[in-house]
Amino acid sequence: MIRTLVVEDEKLARDRLVSFLKDISDVAVIGQAKNGVEAVRLIEEASPDLVLLDVQMPGMDGLGVLRALNQRPQVVFATAFDEYAIQAFEVHAADYLLKPITRTRLEEAVRRVRLRLAGERTAPQLDSLMQMLERRERRYLTQVPVHRGRHILVLPSDRILWFEVEYRLVYAHIDGDRYMTNFTLKDLEERLDPEAFFRAHKSRLVNLNHVRAIVPWFGGRFKLVMRDQKGSEVELSRAQARELRGRMHW
Repeated sequence: MIRTLVVEDEKLARDRLVSFLKDISDVAVIGQAKNGVEAVRLIEEASPDLVLLDVQMPGMDGLGVLRALNQRPQVVFATAFDEYAIQAFEVHAADYLLKPITRTRLEEAVRRVRLRLAGERTAPQLDSLMQMLERRERRYLTQVPVHRGRHILVLPSDRILWFEVEYRLVYAHIDGDRYMTNFTLKDLEERLDPEAFFRAHKSRLVNLNHVRAIVPWFGGRFKLVMRDQKGSEVELSRAQARELRGRMHW
């Protein structure tokens, strides 16, 4: 069995990865960590064969985790940005996965790890990877794929008013309608233009270009009134209200 530790700071993404891994017959998930410090402790204690490691984490990131280890297990990085791939392979990662991670791509990463554990090193060539990345500019998402029944629609990101988590699923709201996505809020926050999209609440990511007003709410909190026909209101947490006030000077 490939004894595996999952390190991801967002619970929804962590649960999704664990569910995928549990369907792979020779993988045993032996633990989960929600931050870098916890990951280092669990890796040192449990000595997993494989660590599925998120690159972007507050505090100690994925690369910091590896630097802190005395002995490194097989590592597969998960990242929203291609630029981290070069660093990943420089520290001998078996593979890296671009978010949102699909079941098929994760299974391929585990296959590579399986070959490495059997003594067949299959790390991609760094030179070819660099050439590939040089041909691609890192750009923010301008289109977001969403689901409507069996159909996959592609929405321009600048038309989306806000994203919201409901029952562990993330929905994109457009005037008068909403669509399910395969992203987590963290994925979207990392891949959308931060000048436009703001984390108003732990479960909501708002397009500031579609905010019509900021109105007081009870308990010293605020709501964002959106520019849709209904004048939808999106809750703004106290902590994020302070950040938005500093950003917009209201």
